[in-house]
Amino acid sequence: MHEKERHRIILSAVQEKPVVTVQEMVDLTDSSEATIRRDIAALHVQKRLRRVRGGAEAISPPQFIGLAGRPFSVNETLNASQKRAIAREAVELCTDGEPIIINGGTTTFQMVHFLTGRRMPIFTNSFPIAEHLLKHSKNTVMLSGGTIYREQNIILSPFDNDVTRNFYARRMFMGAQGLGPLGLMEGDPLLIQAEQKLIDQADELVVLVDSSKFRQRSSLILCGLKRIATVITDDGIEDREANMLETAGVTLIVARKSAKEESSLQA
Repeated sequence: MHEKERHRIILSAVQEKPVVTVQEMVDLTDSSEATIRRDIAALHVQKRLRRVRGGAEAISPPQFIGLAGRPFSVNETLNASQKRAIAREAVELCTDGEPIIINGGTTTFQMVHFLTGRRMPIFTNSFPIAEHLLKHSKNTVMLSGGTIYREQNIILSPFDNDVTRNFYARRMFMGAQGLGPLGLMEGDPLLIQAEQKLIDQADELVVLVDSSKFRQRSSLILCGLKRIATVITDDGIEDREANMLETAGVTLIVARKSAKEESSLQA
């Protein structure tokens, strides 16, 4: 990752919580500890953050505590063509009239472009997904209740009476911070709590992850592989990762970029 991009992620992270540790920044940027310490030192000299023991804090402490993880605006620029191809395959699994749940995320957000001509009930906790579908489709859209987390553009609630329990879906489509032998991983307890409620409302769980997510880990397990019906990813997936899914009985769909996307990358 380029230095400018790392600095943007680090500065965004320290605005979300009082203190961000070096290890948290390592996880967010996929960089080495030595690199992060150099970044913190440079940003400290520039007076863009304050270096503290084991991490960094904002010059002006945040008034609102956000969620762990990269902001939506950063994530949507990473592996963009892969995410769009994955989303296209996900919508191919949908049938008009069949209720679905779409969890907030930058990969699942790409589904909106292929849902414009569909007609189905859609439940989501993503403000941008709901907004786009309302403007550009005739789908029936239902939002969960709770607090809007600006950086991730999702709506979360720790309470049971947030209308989640009133919606049934044939399939739930969701992304994740990481995917490994123990299952899906996320980085924030509130996110885990809210997503587990959504998973309980669907017959099948379809996971949309680009191949980089197989190499990422977190300390929190969202659900085991046995709960996942299908994983859609790109052709960067390695054989051992595909074998892991096959052994767990998970259907694997490998999305291919369209000819238009391929030509744009080569241009």
